[in-house]
Amino acid sequence: MIVRDFMTKNPFYTNPKEQIYNVKSMMDREKFSKVPVLDDSGKLVGVVTKSDLKKAMPSEATTLDIYELGYLLSKITVEKVMKKNPITIQKDATIEEAAKIMSEKGLSSLVVMDGEVLTGILSKTDLFRAVVDMFGFRYEGVRAEVEANDNPGELAKISKAIADKNGKIVSVITADGSDVSKRIITLKIIGISKETVGEILKTLGADIKDLR
Repeated sequence: MIVRDFMTKNPFYTNPKEQIYNVKSMMDREKFSKVPVLDDSGKLVGVVTKSDLKKAMPSEATTLDIYELGYLLSKITVEKVMKKNPITIQKDATIEEAAKIMSEKGLSSLVVMDGEVLTGILSKTDLFRAVVDMFGFRYEGVRAEVEANDNPGELAKISKAIADKNGKIVSVITADGSDVSKRIITLKIIGISKETVGEILKTLGADIKDLR
């Protein structure tokens, strides 16, 4: 799964010279939490988040009147509050790479680039959509989790046996098994019943961990 297939394309962006009040209004209206910042040549120079803007706003307890407050806000521009050198990812990177970066860096979204050109935003919501597709949750079918020997061709044997019964595998996820000689294989299968899937796996000698 590739980032470009799940990102939000053609995202909103702002300019370093833009007043933060205008950016906050736009983010509130469009429900954005992060906006890329591009200079006049279109180069990515930073990102600004809702928390960045909130920190720059005067306290609600301020004694400034509305005119003083308006003057103050007009002097604060994006370049004064944005985060420079933002973490980015290329559009052709995998969803797994994006998830790893976001998890390790504590990010709610990633700016997506096509070379040096801004091309999208990948959010946690986009990642959740990818997970739904990855695990085949969009399909009504049988979910089978088995522990099998970690030998070449093991998954191919399971796939062939299911195909021979007119079943179709729409998702495959693997993970480490109970020891180095084993793999946990999670399958989403459509076209055949749970009972038929169970019979196939038992015939192949797979250790069924879950079947529903």
